[in-house]
Amino acid sequence: MSIAVFIFVLTAFLIVYVGGNYYIACRLFQWLSLLLPNINAKIFIGIFILIALSVILRFMPLPPGVKNVVNWAGAYWMGIFLYLLLFMLALDFVIFIGGIMQIIPFPIPQSIIFYKGLIAIMLAAVTVSYGLYNATQVKYVSYDVQTRESVLAKEIKIVLISDLHLEGLKSEQHFANIVQGVNRLQPDIVCIAGDIFNNGISSLPNPSEVMDMFKSIEARYGVYACLGNHDGGSEFDEMLRFLALSNVKLLNDEYTIVDDRFILIGRLDSSSIGGYGSLRRKNLADIMVQVDTNYPVIVMDHNPAHVEEYGNEIDLILSGHTHRGQLFPGRIITNAIFVVDYGHYQKDADSPHIIVTSGVCPWGTPMRVGSQNEIVSIILR
Repeated sequence: MSIAVFIFVLTAFLIVYVGGNYYIACRLFQWLSLLLPNINAKIFIGIFILIALSVILRFMPLPPGVKNVVNWAGAYWMGIFLYLLLFMLALDFVIFIGGIMQIIPFPIPQSIIFYKGLIAIMLAAVTVSYGLYNATQVKYVSYDVQTRESVLAKEIKIVLISDLHLEGLKSEQHFANIVQGVNRLQPDIVCIAGDIFNNGISSLPNPSEVMDMFKSIEARYGVYACLGNHDGGSEFDEMLRFLALSNVKLLNDEYTIVDDRFILIGRLDSSSIGGYGSLRRKNLADIMVQVDTNYPVIVMDHNPAHVEEYGNEIDLILSGHTHRGQLFPGRIITNAIFVVDYGHYQKDADSPHIIVTSGVCPWGTPMRVGSQNEIVSIILR
């Protein structure tokens, strides 16, 4: 991502976020004033500003104790903010239309204002509660993929996971459940399609415990991974060492021949947060020049924005990154941005199969609405 694009995206986010919080604060205070006529405006505004700022402050260097509180508040407020904003806007729109149609009188009666606020808060609370619950659940999804040339003497079971975002809220406990789920599927090979970490390993409470979890994954040909946009930065070298000690074979724009049966390629992500040190994403042609395409070729590429780079020399592409929008209506946006933001896709008979997973863990906020954590099983024939 160029600096200009980054500045534009950041500016747009701040405008929407600041404006949205101002709107929510006004509506909440309006409702609370009807419920609690003696509410102190200054105390309300102070508390609200602190909560709203937590989303931004969580990315700042803070003392560990403060950092934990800010992380918790910011993570939950992201989801609460979204659904308060959506439901308040929707109900304001309904009242606006009702006023135009002269169904609702003007000025708007206080009783309507009160129940409008109550309904918005209740709808947001129900949605957030569901999102918190859904983010703890894991679904199992399976696909059957036929290579263009039947060179495989025996089918291969690939288990695909992505977007672990380790060091996220409760991510270690969640990862233990993921490992158990992967092992139950008895895979031939496990592929991790990036975003293994969130920003590094320094904030993992128990790095050795996480390392042991990786080592406990059972797969005939082992565990392979590519890097995602969150797997870079100042702790990049430490992350590489951590994965090596965890028995995770990392492919950085490299390929390997697995059991003389198929070729697996792992790509560097093109938009790493903080960079991969001296490593840079190569052109596909520079990798493929040494690849024997008589074998089935599988590519792990974290971001599905790159799927159109690949031609008929590739059999299967494995991606993640999108989280399928994670929080509705996010999936509408990801579906518009990517050729395929989720599921199994093949443009035509001569094109590679593409499988994009919604990931095994949420990012940013521990909620999922309109998407799911999933472990993907792929039978390659």
